[in-house]
Amino acid sequence: MRVVGGEAKGRRLKGTIAPGARPTTERVRAAIFNILDLYSYRDKKALDLFAGSGSLGIEALSQGAAWADFVERDRKQCEIIRSNLENTGFSQHSKVYQADATRVLETLNGPYQLILLDPPYALENIGEVLEKIASAPGLVDDQGIVVVGHSRHLELLPHYGSLLLESHRRYGDNVVEFYAKR
Repeated sequence: MRVVGGEAKGRRLKGTIAPGARPTTERVRAAIFNILDLYSYRDKKALDLFAGSGSLGIEALSQGAAWADFVERDRKQCEIIRSNLENTGFSQHSKVYQADATRVLETLNGPYQLILLDPPYALENIGEVLEKIASAPGLVDDQGIVVVGHSRHLELLPHYGSLLLESHRRYGDNVVEFYAKR
């Protein structure tokens, strides 16, 4: 797995070690960040929830985000994220939280202009997570965008609180949805 664009383009990333995990492919990450070119997240803060290997947040840093916070529950995965940040030169522009993504939202130091979620496909309460993101005070910037990757077998609503669906893309079994704060 490699960084697909920006300052760290081509750098190898260690993958996830979790059984059954399916990290976001390079093709899908490239597509996500091509679409994100329409939004203003460069020189701003990003949040990578259910971070796994940290590939989405690292991609955001590589392509111009000033800072990224990573939230991952598994201690060994947090070590992999830290290693990937060190390898790409972004350790000084990030913080890794070992925590449950659904419980840490109100303690994070927002607002974030870009929030990336790629939870396990088995997680069926993604809608509840989006509700918590929308209702957490000061978490999402007024011009913020929330990107959610999930299985094509899961259908999300067109809005969660102040988050409105702006774009829906399908890549094989992967669906990526873009919610904007309005």
